[in-house]
Amino acid sequence: MPDFSDSRTLAVRTYGDEGPEVLLLHGGPAAPGSIAPVARELSDRFRVIEPFQRRRGNTPLTVQRHIDDLHSVVKERCRTSLPSLVGHSWGAMLALAYAAQHPGVARCIVLIGCGTFDPLARRQMEAVLAQRTNPRIEARRRRLLLDVKDGDVRLCVLCRLLEPLYTYDVLEGAVDETEEYDKQGHDETWSDMVRLQKRGIYPASFSDISVPVLMVHGDWDPHPGLMTLRTLQTYMPQIEYVELPQCGHYPWREKAARGPFFEVLREWLGQHTT
Repeated sequence: MPDFSDSRTLAVRTYGDEGPEVLLLHGGPAAPGSIAPVARELSDRFRVIEPFQRRRGNTPLTVQRHIDDLHSVVKERCRTSLPSLVGHSWGAMLALAYAAQHPGVARCIVLIGCGTFDPLARRQMEAVLAQRTNPRIEARRRRLLLDVKDGDVRLCVLCRLLEPLYTYDVLEGAVDETEEYDKQGHDETWSDMVRLQKRGIYPASFSDISVPVLMVHGDWDPHPGLMTLRTLQTYMPQIEYVELPQCGHYPWREKAARGPFFEVLREWLGQHTT
């Protein structure tokens, strides 16, 4: 069982007592707990730290606020060695933003189902999602927007509704373990990320990242993996890419991809943390 406790500003779960340290960053933004299955799987060989990213507050959430929070977790929770950063979706983007601002802190970086860094990639993703959306899903989505007024509840239900658009063939019993949803925090964080991309901050600042980087992407993930890879290669020529067949946005929940995903993740982290 994970140890659940509060750091100075964030809730943090830790898994495992020994081994190289891995900082595991959930997606969303604002989907804490969603990456817990990965933490549990890695805990036999690694000491895994899973921070719950900051929720909305009195001031709008920014990428910089998340970077500062993450740096506090690194300083407070990492014992002796440099941590590896493993991020999923938005968490992958945060890992890169953090490593670019704090070079020399991360040992290596793994990007799982990485989010988009330019309008062209986002349009491609939207086109894929539109193609996969059937009339039944669209009717339920429209009804949800009208009937559910609470933004957090609406986001939660919407994620469940749209799950078939993001997953290929889910393992029986594999469920979304997101602890809570924060619609306002999600919107504030993503809006700031898009703003920074428009200003040219990201992905250009990733040229400051010199550590090994691995991108793991499902071939059925609506996020366009190869497009994002080509964008990131411009700034991080050392990036490696592994594409998993029959795999959507959550490799650890896929029948065909779960085994290969963890095999790749364990082997690559082992190579770069020993």
